[in-house]
Amino acid sequence: MQPNIQPRRAALAPVPSPPSWWPGSLQAMLAMVVLATLCALLPRHAFAQAWPARPIRMVVPYPPGGPTDIVARVVGQKLGERLGQTVVVENRPGAGGNIGAEAVATAAPDGYTMLVATTAHAINMTLFRKPGYDTRRDFAPVSLLTRGPLVLVTAPTTPAKNVGELIALAKAKPGAVTFASSGNGQSTHLSAELFNTMAGIRMTHVPYKGSAPALTDVIGGQATVMFDTMLSAMPFVRDGKLRALAVTGASRSPAAPELPTIAESGLPGYEATAWNALLLPAGTPAPVVERISQALRGVLDEADVRSRFAAQGFGAEWTAPDATGRFLATEIDKWAGVVKASGATID
Repeated sequence: MQPNIQPRRAALAPVPSPPSWWPGSLQAMLAMVVLATLCALLPRHAFAQAWPARPIRMVVPYPPGGPTDIVARVVGQKLGERLGQTVVVENRPGAGGNIGAEAVATAAPDGYTMLVATTAHAINMTLFRKPGYDTRRDFAPVSLLTRGPLVLVTAPTTPAKNVGELIALAKAKPGAVTFASSGNGQSTHLSAELFNTMAGIRMTHVPYKGSAPALTDVIGGQATVMFDTMLSAMPFVRDGKLRALAVTGASRSPAAPELPTIAESGLPGYEATAWNALLLPAGTPAPVVERISQALRGVLDEADVRSRFAAQGFGAEWTAPDATGRFLATEIDKWAGVVKASGATID
């Protein structure tokens, strides 16, 4: 009789019991995820609490004394008072605002370097082949600072006394009517190119190195018209050396309410504004961006700040960081079309 031999089975290792810390429910697991996320954020929050621990540099990419420099110095002083640190304005002019912008784009994203950007930093994305930075990608938007129209001026001896007559004159003499600007790619240049496109005319561009020499030649009749900031042009209008035809905003300016807009003067839909915005290097911690944003909100709501800007033809304007980013994107797209239509490019 054969013995009843059963094949021997390998012993199975016992299944270990789950450790005591293992979550027993989905709710517990979610709680752990939330806790881990909060722990990851603690260093950034601690940094924001300690910031600012030293003076802050506010880069103005234009020479001292101009409209952007004036805005920066007013805002810088007030912002420093609210943050408890000195804000030092540093002028880094050159290349249509690109030198200063590139310096900030490549700075450490620690909240200690700021850029006062302008309309040019939207225009330059298309105008320059290699501006050295990308306004959309390389900055963390904080807020607008100011926004205001330009003013269209001409010499008192010019036959055109309003926008309609200027368009008629340009159509009668294609290319003979000239417009001065403070430089290639500036808002004073592209505002006129937008006017050319919308009016179906061809005025000839005469670029200068700054508003002062451009206005001098308009006063002397060497250039027919100029689209310039109200800060630069209106003193000459009040002295009778220039005639103001219209402002470029969507509505009349409180600084000169007697002047019509270009849109209401025969070119519906026309709008061009000059603006300043505060930007930080991309990657700046969100709590720092938010702290600066809220401090700016208070600064731009101060009565003396608003009155100082209004006297220069600007409106103080605070916008939240996300709204500022959307505004920049819209401006870049808008001016890209104008640059392409004008054919202007700078290497």
